[in-house]
Amino acid sequence: MATVDDVREFGTQLERSYPVYVHGRLKFRVGQLVYVAFSRDESVMGFAFPKEERAALVGGAPRKFELPSASDLRFNWVHAHLGALSPAEARELVVDAWRMVVPQKVARAYDLAHPEGPG
Repeated sequence: MATVDDVREFGTQLERSYPVYVHGRLKFRVGQLVYVAFSRDESVMGFAFPKEERAALVGGAPRKFELPSASDLRFNWVHAHLGALSPAEARELVVDAWRMVVPQKVARAYDLAHPEGPG
C-alpha cells in the first residue's frame, strides 16, 4: 500500500519538483504546473496523465483509478486510490506525471541516470 509519505519523499528528489500546500492539500509542482495533488485526507492522488489514455487506465483497473470530476475532465488528469497502489506503482505514476511537465532534456537525463526505472 502506497502512502503520501512514499510520494513526498520521492517527489522532492525529482529535478525541478517542489511540494506546496494549497488550501491544506499537498501538491507537487514544476514551475507553476501541478503534476501531482492529494485529497485533503491523503487517500486519493491526482496526477497528470494523457487524456487519450485515461479511459483505458480507468477501465482496466476501476478499483484503483477513477476519472477526475466533470469540471476537471478538460485537463490531463486522473485519480488513484493510494491504498490500492504499491509504493513502486505510485513512484512510476509520479515519474510519468513529472515527465509531462518537465523539458524533454530533463526527462532524458533522469532516464539515463535511472535505467532501472523509478525507484
